[in-house]
Amino acid sequence: MASYNRVILMGNLTRDPELRHLPSNMPVVDLGLAVNDRYQDKQSGEWVDRPNFIDCTAFGKSAESISRFFSKGRPILIEGKLRFEQWDDRQSGQKRSKIKVVIDQWSFCDSKSDGGPSGGGGGGGGSRRNESADYSAAPSGPAHEPIEEDDIPF
Repeated sequence: MASYNRVILMGNLTRDPELRHLPSNMPVVDLGLAVNDRYQDKQSGEWVDRPNFIDCTAFGKSAESISRFFSKGRPILIEGKLRFEQWDDRQSGQKRSKIKVVIDQWSFCDSKSDGGPSGGGGGGGGSRRNESADYSAAPSGPAHEPIEEDDIPF
């Protein structure tokens, strides 16, 4: 049976990105993303936003870049894959699990006035960022460095 595991989300960070390093010294960033699901209430006819809170992780230069350019409340566009995590709770001993997004590519989706890299609407910016450390040039596309299975913490 064939399968396809891709997700594209745009939302706002629920907290500042948390950068850390694996024993192999690979950077890893964890962040929370709030994405609204909008529906119309059948009784009142009013539109209601229902927030979804999604945990996300990025590795390598993407992790460093996200940590550098993003903070709580800032919008981001991400593309990645779903990953199922399972562990034993230290306090209760029960099995716990969650699904998170492992970010492959990301993009700015707002305009900042601080002179830093920015994207915008109308196709005038917000292109995907590559893995380069030079953010002043327009990216040509994502560069992928191989990630060893031992470097992935789940």
